[in-house]
Amino acid sequence: MHDKRLAGGPGFGAAGRPARVQRQAKPTTVESLDVAQLIALAAVLGFASGIRLYAVLLVVGLVGYAGWVDLPAGLGILQHPWVLGTAGLMFLVEFIADKIPGVDTVWDSIQTFIRIPAGAALAAAVFGGLDSAVWSTMAAILGGSLAATSHFTKAGTRAAANTSPEPFSNLGLSVAEDITSAGLLWLVLTYPLVALGLVVVLALLAAWLLPRLIRFIARVVRRIFGGGPSGAGP
Repeated sequence: MHDKRLAGGPGFGAAGRPARVQRQAKPTTVESLDVAQLIALAAVLGFASGIRLYAVLLVVGLVGYAGWVDLPAGLGILQHPWVLGTAGLMFLVEFIADKIPGVDTVWDSIQTFIRIPAGAALAAAVFGGLDSAVWSTMAAILGGSLAATSHFTKAGTRAAANTSPEPFSNLGLSVAEDITSAGLLWLVLTYPLVALGLVVVLALLAAWLLPRLIRFIARVVRRIFGGGPSGAGP
């Protein structure tokens, strides 16, 4: 199922290549990607959506609009100028809100109802052009699960950071999330299988960290609402 058009590199095609190469190469299409690469794209879109949904929508839409990648049919709507404009506006709102201690936690709480279904929808859309309900359904489950994992880990980490009076840890975490999301999107467009491996590692790390975050936040809540200064343990 692997296409020889990918022989020049394992990624999605022309993004970042010299101009002389771009004149000879066409944008990569969904038909030129094998199943593993499509799974990698679905996984990265799901995981990154749980951290920076609007950045994902904006970047994916822009690379498609610019002609660097022929997006899968299900993602083609992201190239529409009105969708790009809306994604750009929401990206700016999220970028600012995410840098303000306290506001970021409120924003994350609201986004719980948006990031997870959006991650599932984006992952399913990767396989939309293949006219396969089975693959789309499996991708939706994968994308939604990864979005939930990254979202709750992000939200829990930021809530824990907000218990500290200094603002720098919060700002540092926000910048790290920006870099992680951008890095994953770049990686999946150039080396999708490497991106898939990284998402697996990050998901395992998040699964290990999340219960500890929940216990920490539970102790803080008990302390605030009269559970005693030492906390009674999880």
